Amino acid sequence: MKKVFFVLLIGLFLAGCSSGIDYGEAKSSWKNWDHIKFSAVGYKNPSAEDHKKSMEQGWWGEPIPYIPAE
Repeated sequence: MKKVFFVLLIGLFLAGCSSGIDYGEAKSSWKNWDHIKFSAVGYKNPSAEDHKKSMEQGWWGEPIPYIPAE
């Protein structure tokens, strides 16, 4: 039974890895290691340097301009 479970687990893992989405293209992934480090420990006490890095490296995606309703 353990072998069947293990084979199914590996099959699901491989199916997920071969879904055709590259890591860099995924919208929910981090931009780089600086972003991962900030998300793991730096968010508790952000600094001006963190803000500068986030703007330069585009951690939070492209800004969407506000257009008021007519």
